[in-house]
Amino acid sequence: MWGAPFDFDFLERFKIPLKRYAPGEKIFLEEDPGDFMYLVIEGKVSIVTFGTVLENVGLHGTFGELALIDNAPRSAAAIAAEPTELALINRDTFLELVRHNPAFSLYVMRQLATRIRRMNKSL
Repeated sequence: MWGAPFDFDFLERFKIPLKRYAPGEKIFLEEDPGDFMYLVIEGKVSIVTFGTVLENVGLHGTFGELALIDNAPRSAAAIAAEPTELALINRDTFLELVRHNPAFSLYVMRQLATRIRRMNKSL
């Protein structure tokens, strides 16, 4: 979809931690502080607000980046929909990746653009 596959080697280079979640386990709740963005390594995450699933994020999808970009609280909750493994990218690492890895920045922007276009179609 985006041409050449994105190089996820940055996970090791930046020593980005991975965390496993059980189905139904909360990753974050609406209004929580946005300390991390997440990259799905395995599984699926439901993004939920007011009991409505806005989106399901699967393999190599990202979520939680808005809070790192605008330094605001979470606008929705994220719940593991199945056994899930995530890469947790904190604000400092996010900023470092944006500064030094243009491909990462474009990857995140494309994910956001796809999300916005999908939401616009549903209006």
